[in-house]
Amino acid sequence: MSKALAVGDQAPELAIPDQQGKKVTLDSFKGKQVVLYFYPKDDTPGCTKESCDFRDVESQILRAGGTIVGVSLDGKESHQKFIKKFGLPFPLLSDESAAISKAYGVYKEKNMYGKKYWGIERSTFVIDPEGKVKAIFGRSQVDGHADEVLKALKASRKTDLAVWSPARVPTICRVLSLGVFFSLALTSAVLDAADKPVSQSL
Repeated sequence: MSKALAVGDQAPELAIPDQQGKKVTLDSFKGKQVVLYFYPKDDTPGCTKESCDFRDVESQILRAGGTIVGVSLDGKESHQKFIKKFGLPFPLLSDESAAISKAYGVYKEKNMYGKKYWGIERSTFVIDPEGKVKAIFGRSQVDGHADEVLKALKASRKTDLAVWSPARVPTICRVLSLGVFFSLALTSAVLDAADKPVSQSL
């Protein structure tokens, strides 16, 4: 079993098919933050609510520079029915071998009514454009989860933009201007000196 991921870790590659059978990788979403949510099973009460909640905030997540991707152990035919039934606008990936779920540390032993079995523990990861894990929501509760992820995504985007915020532009321009000024002044002084006749000692 893979060790649990931590914020700052490189996110494991995906390379599994979506509902159309097309292989999807993290490179497929270059330049975007990926909201990767793992859920136990298509068309079950909790998973349906979670997926529909993400559907309802999808436009806001897109505006925040993100994209949503769901992952479960279901096959592509199951995903197709689930997407059609609830109008889900984002891809659902089929991790039928549980290889990706294991890599992300969400494939765990569960207990229901005294019966033990292995399956996905509901979890969400926010992955930045460089493929690093920026936020983790382990054992996530369905109610309010999509809004919580959206807040984290917006906060992450604000932090990234702060590095080159508009408020810093005038200062940066002033520093560059001073550098150009002193460079020109030095060049002018050198040229003036070269034009002056050299005095000779008698």
